[in-house]
Amino acid sequence: MNQKTLIGLGLAALVALVAAVVLNQANKPRSEAGGEKTAYLVPELRDHVNDVAKVVVTGAENKTLATLERTSGGWTLAEKGGYPVDTGKLREFLLKLADARLLEEKTSNKDKYATLGVGDVADKDAKGLQVELGGLAAPVKLIVGSTNARGGGTFVRRAGEAQSWLASGTLTVEKNAADWLRKDLADIPASRIASVTITHADGKRVRVYKDAEGDANFKVADVPKGREPGSEFTANGLASTLGGLRFDDVLPAKDAAPGDKPVKARYATFDGLVVEATAWENDGKHDVQFVASLDAAQADKGIAAAQAKAKADYDTAAAAAEAAKKEGKSGDAAAEPVKPLAVGDPAKDRENRLAALDKEVADLNARFGGWTYVLPAYKYANIDKSLDDLLKPLDDKKPAEAKKPAAKPAKPAK
Repeated sequence: MNQKTLIGLGLAALVALVAAVVLNQANKPRSEAGGEKTAYLVPELRDHVNDVAKVVVTGAENKTLATLERTSGGWTLAEKGGYPVDTGKLREFLLKLADARLLEEKTSNKDKYATLGVGDVADKDAKGLQVELGGLAAPVKLIVGSTNARGGGTFVRRAGEAQSWLASGTLTVEKNAADWLRKDLADIPASRIASVTITHADGKRVRVYKDAEGDANFKVADVPKGREPGSEFTANGLASTLGGLRFDDVLPAKDAAPGDKPVKARYATFDGLVVEATAWENDGKHDVQFVASLDAAQADKGIAAAQAKAKADYDTAAAAAEAAKKEGKSGDAAAEPVKPLAVGDPAKDRENRLAALDKEVADLNARFGGWTYVLPAYKYANIDKSLDDLLKPLDDKKPAEAKKPAAKPAKPAK
């Protein structure tokens, strides 16, 4: 191979390399050519997520759907009277937005925006949602459209720009204001409940209870003569209302007051916590207001019982350790058990337990106070039970005995 041939091959390879680099650069989003920083959908948000102070979600016909604002007390939702926002959900959305990169240029023809869901939200048929971020060095507005069914990502367009894009990640924007709320309301397990009393507007009362905290099932009180308690599952269900309690929606209490015939429910725990509910139906929804308090006498009983158990457990462990020593055993079996505060300093232990109960009551009322909650139907059903719901159904009347055929008239004597 002569020198001219080698030079020719080298030049051809160089041309091919340059062509590949140019082609690769041409295939990148135009914004990426300006540097890595501009490859992000919202470069202003990178490293500045904590600076965001306001998020506004706008839908079709420029209707404001949700206004999330950071206040001195935390993030709140204006459309729900300033109720606390689920900051975990909000932060997850902002982090996804900050990480979203521009993957591919899409249409800049406004007549084709609708297919991607990135049309102007001023239109009555707009499918996308405009997201506006406040608190950053420069304001941010973008329209989040449909998710890409082929290969993932989300179609987006910066408000005011003609160019639309496919951005990385699934950028889900909640359009229902209530879906931005912190919906955890209470979590008082049924195992802690001593009794539940439901009083209906007509004065009829339903009560289930346990004799002792360790009982497996609740008993039904005031069973009428001739009737029997029904399923234990139903009775136990009444005490499960406050366990993992979440709401569907919330309104300021002043805007949603109890109706004329509310149902009252009282949940009393073995350690003295009391939660009272006032519930009513409103246009097919199930509204409830709550208030918490402390039954001081029951709290004293609960603390005394807890301390007695702690002492009994300690005495048992100490006796076992002493016996192990006498048998010449060593190690954990013969180790002196740690004396709990309930045994070493019962007065201090009692003080701590009461303080914890007082804090629990205060925390619950800070959440309950001034609000009417819309509960899921299955939770409300446990508040609205009647006594008949807890009893075995009455036996159906026995079907009438089949009528015997009428006796044939006797034949006249001949």
